[in-house]
Amino acid sequence: MKKVFELDFRGRKLVVEHGELAKQASGAVLVRYGDTVVLTTSVVSKNANILSDFFPLMVLYQEKLYSVGKIPGGFIKREARPSEAATLAARMIDRPLRPLFPEGFRNEVQVVNTILSVDQDNLPELAAMFGSSLATSISKIPFDGPIAGVKVGRVDGKFVINPTVAEAAVSDIDLTVAGTKDAINMVEAGSKEVSEEDMLEALMFGHEAIKELVKFQEEIIAEIGEEKMEYEVLEIEEELKNEVKELVTEKLDAALRIKEKLEKYAAIEKVKEDCILKYEEENKELDKEELKLLTTKVKLIMESVEYDLFRNIVVKEKTRADGRRMDEIRPLSTDIDLLPRTHGSALFTRGQTQSLSVTTLGALGEHQILDGLGIEDEKRFMLHYNFPQFSVGETGRYGAPGRREIGHGALGERALAQVIPSEEEFPYTIRVVSEILESNGSSSQASICAGCMSLMAAGVPIKAPVAGIAMGLITDGDDYTILTDIQGMEDHLGDMDFKVAGTKDGICALQMDIKIKGITKEILKEALEQAKKARMEILDVITDTIPEPRKEVSKYAPKTVIFMIDPARIKEVIGKGGETITKIILESSNVKTVNDVNAVKVDLEDDGRVIIYHTDQEIIDKCANMIKDVVKEVEEGVIYNAKVVKVEDFGCFVQLWPGCEGLVHVSQLDVKRVEKPSDLVKVGDEILVKSMGYDKKGRLNLSRKEVLKGNEEKKEETK
Repeated sequence: MKKVFELDFRGRKLVVEHGELAKQASGAVLVRYGDTVVLTTSVVSKNANILSDFFPLMVLYQEKLYSVGKIPGGFIKREARPSEAATLAARMIDRPLRPLFPEGFRNEVQVVNTILSVDQDNLPELAAMFGSSLATSISKIPFDGPIAGVKVGRVDGKFVINPTVAEAAVSDIDLTVAGTKDAINMVEAGSKEVSEEDMLEALMFGHEAIKELVKFQEEIIAEIGEEKMEYEVLEIEEELKNEVKELVTEKLDAALRIKEKLEKYAAIEKVKEDCILKYEEENKELDKEELKLLTTKVKLIMESVEYDLFRNIVVKEKTRADGRRMDEIRPLSTDIDLLPRTHGSALFTRGQTQSLSVTTLGALGEHQILDGLGIEDEKRFMLHYNFPQFSVGETGRYGAPGRREIGHGALGERALAQVIPSEEEFPYTIRVVSEILESNGSSSQASICAGCMSLMAAGVPIKAPVAGIAMGLITDGDDYTILTDIQGMEDHLGDMDFKVAGTKDGICALQMDIKIKGITKEILKEALEQAKKARMEILDVITDTIPEPRKEVSKYAPKTVIFMIDPARIKEVIGKGGETITKIILESSNVKTVNDVNAVKVDLEDDGRVIIYHTDQEIIDKCANMIKDVVKEVEEGVIYNAKVVKVEDFGCFVQLWPGCEGLVHVSQLDVKRVEKPSDLVKVGDEILVKSMGYDKKGRLNLSRKEVLKGNEEKKEETK
């Protein structure tokens, strides 16, 4: 039976429909937010792999291009792999959901969001997050929600929940915040150098709106929610727990205090391997499945011991494994211009984390085309992040970038995008690639630091240098410790990964993920203040290496010239089938094809802007002059030096400049009667002609006769 629930949420209608669609799923809801419609289903597997060491949750965000009235581009006219935007939306929904499933729950859960209709003023990813929480909460799946998420903008100094397209365009904050009714548990933000105090206020403003959405879900759950399922968990005997703890506690404690990463990890692994080997040797009589069950229990006990020891070291002893203070950054080093032929390169090293970032400048026409659900269809600034396995001393999969790489790249891009000059200020497509060469904590923030330096080295006039830092949180009951510049283990065993990037004047990007149910305003405030202090230290190191963007781009980067022409005459520059512009490119570059790497690049914009790119300024100037010749206006009554290009019985055609030709009729060739034009002129001759304007058909008329008459009149005056 279909049931409909409605909420007036901040002046917009939010509607939930249940009981009509996808009835075989464990939980399903249709969410209508304005004209945005999302179907969310949540399904749980019947059986659990209790020996698995992770919870198998999959969150999908399926963009259907029919939702915005588009047919997919490319040769195959159907949706294929998820777009970058879809991948980021799925990650954004996964992050607040995942910590709220029970510890030890190992049944596979799949949450699928199908985007059916999109109203750009009512974001589908927020409707999908709401639906993901609700579909899971009303089902039999154990889940300690509900959660919800909102966007917060700031327009004319006032905070706005879920800003419209017009409001977002003028907002200086683009914040997505998610959480339960009690606390925030996920943050994703970009902002135009906003202060820590304003960002904290925005977070709290967003949480108040989240409470309204959670209350609405609770009302729906109370009416249609199912009883939660029983599920199998791995029971571990107290006797075994005590036995393993006695065996490994002292050794793991010593291993955790080793400062060097690989040595520390090797020592921890050795303790665990020795313990497992002991139990395997002592229990050879067990069959394969029984032995696997026993060793899984032993592994889980050791992980619990490691977790508790780590917390005791940090929270109680106030000690970090590498001996640093809680607010201390690891040693920093920077370098630029490592790669001679790239347009800009920089190396940033922080402890055992290292990013080599490279900037490439291209023509505006080389922008990325976006085939998605949003209103933007192109992007001129990109940051791509690569994380090879050798960066952590391991072997592994190589191939297309995964969700993590896409997410880290998007965070770095969001931070640096706030200081990228406009297209008018710097008419280039800009690509930054971060190659992670070594990793032990927060390689995404290292990418921001290295990326910023590579942009400045490439001569990109960014508005201010940007640096990023990752903060951590370790809790032990009511006690907690906030860590600056977390390492891999502090991230893995900690409760929060809080990344803050910005300039000296404010925050440009923010990302927070937590493994506990939520964090308080006090913790957020303290983390933001501690992150600001660290950011200032890193910015000082960056500006010591390169104080400001270079005034000129690299000699290997394309130079550029911009000028305006009448927009109505762009078609003349292009010519029939692109014939004119092709000829200009080939002749000015002295190449045989427009695809030649040495060919000049020309962007013709609808507003009449002509943008020319090449590494050789002479080629740019030659190309610019040829284009200007095409659109140059012939002034009536002016005398021009013209070259004869064709002779006919009715007159001759002459060229005033390349692309501009006109007819000198036989009657206008001389003051005397001319029987045959070929008796007077031949191809290649240069003659003076006077412009007589254009006829009714738009043809240019020229006269040699008028020039000669004028000369005779001057002679008479001289006499």
